[in-house]
Amino acid sequence: MAASRKVFEVFVSKIPWTVAGKEMREYFGQFGAVRKCLLPFDKETGFHRGFCWIGFTTEEGLNNALQKDPHVLEGVKLQVQRNRRPFPGEKSNKESEYD
Repeated sequence: MAASRKVFEVFVSKIPWTVAGKEMREYFGQFGAVRKCLLPFDKETGFHRGFCWIGFTTEEGLNNALQKDPHVLEGVKLQVQRNRRPFPGEKSNKESEYD
């Protein structure tokens, strides 16, 4: 059976500045296999911008992450929600998009 190319994404905000992409990938890996972790950095400050996108390989991983509440890293409660848009720079294969 061919591997699915669809990515199931969550948008995570309120990430402490001390948490790196590796920690985000490891944390969300407990819910399912993580295909992508996009944690944008500010070129001027050198710190990440406090939000990221996590892409799971299965819908089960996505649902597991959405069912847990709260998500806490380094004592800070993260906001986790289903991503409604494709990763920046990627086109969505969804039939309809809401802006």
